[in-house]
Amino acid sequence: MIPARYQASRFPAKLMQDLGGKPVILRTYEATVATQLFDDVYVVTDSDIIFTLIVDNGGKAIMSKETHESGSDRIAEAVADMEVDIVINVQGDEPFIDKESLAKTIAVFKADGKKEIDLASLMTPITDWEEIANPNTVKVIVDNQNFALYFSRSPIPYPRDKEVGATYFKHKGIYAFRKRALADFQRLPMLKLEATEKIEAIRFLEYGKKIKMVETHVTGIEIDTPEDLERAKKAWK
Repeated sequence: MIPARYQASRFPAKLMQDLGGKPVILRTYEATVATQLFDDVYVVTDSDIIFTLIVDNGGKAIMSKETHESGSDRIAEAVADMEVDIVINVQGDEPFIDKESLAKTIAVFKADGKKEIDLASLMTPITDWEEIANPNTVKVIVDNQNFALYFSRSPIPYPRDKEVGATYFKHKGIYAFRKRALADFQRLPMLKLEATEKIEAIRFLEYGKKIKMVETHVTGIEIDTPEDLERAKKAWK
């Protein structure tokens, strides 16, 4: 499932911006389908423009019936009546999504025989302090088994002693859910930590869900700003 909202606070209509002759959202959809990892791929949107674009290019799209605060809410509505076990959320602004990282995320559930893991997600090491301090970069800290402890726009852990050499991880906005975890997310109200940070993954932690983080060294380019789009265009060439 690829949630695709037309409006965006930092970069309105970013998903419809041109990337190598096609809109960003179409590039993301085609890259996701090309991995051949999924039984089906849908774009879930509130926009007639995006819906029409995907369908006119031979893809599958679902129009949201309600207004949603987050991509997870949007996907939860879309899969409510579907017979599915695992749902993958691929962000619409990640046209460089790679098969290897997605396969690692899916593998978490294949190894979880007791079905104890509610979600899996991706993280990548970052060393540039400007990126670590950037509030647009969501950071994650994990326990010694790579279960998420917290997500933040602030640098975590706080570097009171830089000599310790802690690794900083950027959270990549790809989630794999058990369907029941998605249903719980939609049902449970937003609490203060999520509302403060504006990071939807925090809601799962606040309600005791287990999020297994998977490390990847494939960074890609997330298109959050016009500057990101220019970087993406250069990379596409």
